[in-house]
Amino acid sequence: MKTRIRLKLIAAAVLVCALPLTPALAQTAAKPKIALVMKSLANEFFLTMETGAKEHQKAHAAQYDLIANGIKDEQDTANQIKIVEQMIVAKVNGLVIAPADSKALVPVIKKAIDAGIIVVNIDNKFDDAALKEKGIVVPFVGPDNRKGAKLVGDYLAKQIKSGDQVAIIEGVSTTINAQQRTLGFQDAMAAAGAKVVSVQSGQWEIDAGNKVAAAILNAHPDIKALLAGNDNMALGAVAAVRAAGKTGKVAVVGYDNINAIKPMLKDGRVLATADQFASQQAVFGIETALKAVTEKKPQSSLGGVVETKVALVTKDSK
Repeated sequence: MKTRIRLKLIAAAVLVCALPLTPALAQTAAKPKIALVMKSLANEFFLTMETGAKEHQKAHAAQYDLIANGIKDEQDTANQIKIVEQMIVAKVNGLVIAPADSKALVPVIKKAIDAGIIVVNIDNKFDDAALKEKGIVVPFVGPDNRKGAKLVGDYLAKQIKSGDQVAIIEGVSTTINAQQRTLGFQDAMAAAGAKVVSVQSGQWEIDAGNKVAAAILNAHPDIKALLAGNDNMALGAVAAVRAAGKTGKVAVVGYDNINAIKPMLKDGRVLATADQFASQQAVFGIETALKAVTEKKPQSSLGGVVETKVALVTKDSK
């Protein structure tokens, strides 16, 4: 009798071990899924960001899985919202996002947080008032854009005189990083006594930056410098300066230090740019999200800013 009972218990134990994991156990055993949602992958800056993130995940493959997504251009806000919604459905554990718009993405970010997803903001800061209206906090991991732009503007200021006319080619005007870079450029130009005669949006894009630069050069023939909010627009500005026959007469500066700008720094077509270390920025965001997920921290405990470095880059930089 005892032998029969013992055999039944052994058989039951074997059966339990053979059963598949319940959803709860499977979820516990699974690695966290972190989603990286960027802006335009047509922009070299975000391709660099994606590469850095993938290299980090490869080096930490046992710790988490990565899903990386981007949109077709800098203004494709509607598609970025759809990507976030897809990540909610996919039940990712963490979401690291460089929003295309500082306000328009906030409602879907609240949906993600309500679904239990840890959200971390990189590159372009969410609007504080929009976050407050939705009753959420989202940590920002990224550089001080105003400070970075002022570094570039201060370097330019050494090449121009008080009273010289300059213009600013701004990124998407509804984004905080575009606004902050414009302010940084303006800070530097005010300190130098230069006159900012125009501020126009080049939408972060090469072609739009080229059109805006051409229009500015036509409207202000005495202009001495074009300050572009990113290197894509600086590339467009360089082409406009060349087409206007003003190479060497109108200085161009940018922001981001993408590979395409480096030959222009070397030969002087671009005077300076700022490096905000794209590959590291995504990694810092991922690590922030992953730490919160693994330590089971609530989103409400994650507010604040983690400032990352930004550096001036010129032809003499090493």
